[in-house]
Amino acid sequence: MSSTDTSGSASATGPVRIVVAGGGTAGWMTAAAFGHFLDSGFTVTLVESEEIGTVGVGEATIPQIRMFNQALGIDEDAFIRATQATFKLAIEFVGWGAPGERYMHAFGDVGRDVGLCAFHHYWSRARRLGIAGPAGDYAINDVAAHAGRMHRGGPLTSRNIPEMPHAFHFDAGLYAAFLRQFGEARGVSRREGKIQEVRQNPLTGDITSLVLASGEEIAGDLFIDCTGFRGLLIGGTMGSGYVDWTKWLPCDRALAVPSGRVEDFTPYTRATAHDAGWQWRIPLQHRTGNGRVYCSSFISDDQAAESLLAHLDAPALADPRPIRFTTGRRAEAWRGNVIAVGLSSGFLEPLESTSIHLIQSAISRILKFLPGKDQTQAARDEYNRQFTSEMERIRDFIVLHYHVNQRPEPFWQAVRDMALPDSLSERIELFRANGHIFRHGDELFSEVGWFQVMAGQGIVPERSHALAETIDVADLKSYLETLNALYRREVERYLSHAEFIARNCAAPPLKLDAVA
Repeated sequence: MSSTDTSGSASATGPVRIVVAGGGTAGWMTAAAFGHFLDSGFTVTLVESEEIGTVGVGEATIPQIRMFNQALGIDEDAFIRATQATFKLAIEFVGWGAPGERYMHAFGDVGRDVGLCAFHHYWSRARRLGIAGPAGDYAINDVAAHAGRMHRGGPLTSRNIPEMPHAFHFDAGLYAAFLRQFGEARGVSRREGKIQEVRQNPLTGDITSLVLASGEEIAGDLFIDCTGFRGLLIGGTMGSGYVDWTKWLPCDRALAVPSGRVEDFTPYTRATAHDAGWQWRIPLQHRTGNGRVYCSSFISDDQAAESLLAHLDAPALADPRPIRFTTGRRAEAWRGNVIAVGLSSGFLEPLESTSIHLIQSAISRILKFLPGKDQTQAARDEYNRQFTSEMERIRDFIVLHYHVNQRPEPFWQAVRDMALPDSLSERIELFRANGHIFRHGDELFSEVGWFQVMAGQGIVPERSHALAETIDVADLKSYLETLNALYRREVERYLSHAEFIARNCAAPPLKLDAVA
């Protein structure tokens, strides 16, 4: 419900009042960052209701989350203990190319470039010659993930070994609680209650205040919409439309369920393809997060739930929780004096663990623009351009996984035969023909990421860079064998993932009914 506020715009004096609508991971990451980075010229108020649940499926991350935590001065091991976290080196994709096949999209580099020529050109020539293993044989993160081992810091056996980048699996609810404590200690004010009314300036349409069910009114100059799929402010009040990407990403439902703790804390996320979608497995210290993403046109809710429960590696701790979504983005993530962060700005299924990164990216972008009481349309336009570009590049990367498959089921045939965005079709054809991959600007996924997915799902380029075509075959074979041997020798020195956690950052026991 919205209404007009005839009092007009806020006073030009006094601090800039930022109001974050909604809690959860998006709300508390935003509020904690603002509380940490902004000075006395700003106030930060977060409004949330304990009666409104959060989606909370974003338990797997990518290495950029470490930069966020480090920027806030958060100790890594303390964070791990507080959120029941485990380490993540990669994502394992099972059955995405063809049933029974598997590969890793690992963090960090694959192989080593030689001179002007990228490693994947040497690999593709060797693969055609039958003298190369899977691409993951030449990635330290991949080798360590398969071995179930973990290490932080510099190499143990050779200077020629790169340091392993890592991310985390964590309990999103515990992370939000951790950041709430962090934010409140830095001046963030929390208000409990449901938003009953949204008041607007009758002249500009900007929001002036939120009225809670209790009658309390929260006035502000800038409003951050973290209300999830509802998009209460950005969509409901400001009228920013939604760009639907279902034609490229037809999955429209998910089921999430926690299962019991397992002894094998695999240092990677697993995404397993199934008849009409895929299933995630995210191991935490106290439990395992599981979920099924699927297309309701090809499988019923009951069938999806039955299949999900049948593929758990420990007993379920609750009934599967249904989530319905439409993949896409807001036409404008910043409209008027409202900026959408998290699910209110759009949704891309969590196949590549980008949900929390997109929250982090939005926070960084807001801080760069740092809107005050006077906001310009030029700033909004540039913010929205950057937001759109980021979402479209990640969209293409996720669509790639679906399109390049050899599975026999009707769902997988449909996504294999669908018309692609031109931007993705061009990338695939360029790699298939010549092995070339080019990163566009500051897009999230690097050339190495694109290479791992395309190679992992069966695309071997027809030809390689001219420099790779001229290397002696014996030298090429020796180069690859030496590289793999170096990585395997290094990983043998690492602790198991479970032992590494036990020695450095084991979390205290937690009552499962508090987080199930």
